[in-house]
Amino acid sequence: MREILVLGDSHSPVFNHPLFKEKFPNLFFNVLTVIGATASGLENPNSTTQAYPVFREAVRQTAAKQIIVMLGEVDTGFVIWYRAEKYREPVAAMMDKAIASYSRFLVELKMRFEVVCISAPLPTIQDGNDWGDVANARREVTASQLERTALTLEFNRIMQRFCAQNRIRYIMLDDLSLGEHGIVKADLLNSDSSDHHYDQDQYSRLLVEGLTGVI
Repeated sequence: MREILVLGDSHSPVFNHPLFKEKFPNLFFNVLTVIGATASGLENPNSTTQAYPVFREAVRQTAAKQIIVMLGEVDTGFVIWYRAEKYREPVAAMMDKAIASYSRFLVELKMRFEVVCISAPLPTIQDGNDWGDVANARREVTASQLERTALTLEFNRIMQRFCAQNRIRYIMLDDLSLGEHGIVKADLLNSDSSDHHYDQDQYSRLLVEGLTGVI
């Protein structure tokens, strides 16, 4: 059975969904989740999550030849806005830092592995939503869901372009995830309103479809 290493934030456990075993019976998805991992914080030695050292150690030990990476939602949904407000810097400048950090990480991985990058999930926390610890933690960010979504779409487009230029596989799910009002489709929302992650059944279907023929 061939191993694929999955590196990601709290959205990455979707790769443990039974649909992956059903559709890819000869693959073992070794999922390493770092809750709150951000593209922005990868190069920060004082990062709370210490995601980069954790990922780096997993990469050092893995026998996999292919790595799937999924980061960015925490950046576009919270970190970029939070830092822009805290440091009074333009959102665009914070975005550039996240993109640069993420890009360097992917290039580093590509030196030894075949890399597949997944587009960041779209923000699900609605305006004025006080449900759940994540929503409460992000309450101080004043950007609307529409603004956070627009930033996520831009983030994903930039990363898609970067991956194309560097011959890294990119799975773009934005067109399949975006609803008619400029925010995430309702059927991707979790049935638990306090859970900001996508519905796992719906999300796993999108990912399996996107990865078929790629892995």
